Amino acid sequence: MDQQLILWLEINALQQRYVHLLDSGQLDQWPELFTEDAEYKIISKENDDRGLPAPIVFCRNRAMMRDRVVATRHANIYEAHTYRHAVSGLTIERIDGDVVETTSSYIVVNTGLAGDSVVYQAGCYRDTVVKVDGQWRYRRKHAVYDTSRVYTLLATPI
Repeated sequence: MDQQLILWLEINALQQRYVHLLDSGQLDQWPELFTEDAEYKIISKENDDRGLPAPIVFCRNRAMMRDRVVATRHANIYEAHTYRHAVSGLTIERIDGDVVETTSSYIVVNTGLAGDSVVYQAGCYRDTVVKVDGQWRYRRKHAVYDTSRVYTLLATPI
């Protein structure tokens, strides 16, 4: 099989694991998909396009992601909800050895306690993935959202 196709399948498997953990509420495992020094950011397209460093969520490393999970589980107050991600268009933009840059599109549907589902956010992931001990991990994951505003408290990662 073509090496580029194998690489795409491996990175797609990482992406699918990522959204599965979020959609199934397995947040405790979410940080394990990242390197220790990974950067996770949720930022508006407008700010990203202008180079403005004003994300609504910013974690500088995996320890901050773990803290976010603990806060989400035990400290933050927000309406219980579930996410369902639709991810498409995974494209490998650049390969430099075991460092791969990708983009993909996402839509997140949020369902609240009343059972109403709404498109919560749409945008693209801009990722850098690296091999660590034979496994692909995110070194950088930026969720760049197109949606003009965030309607409720952003408790769960996108």
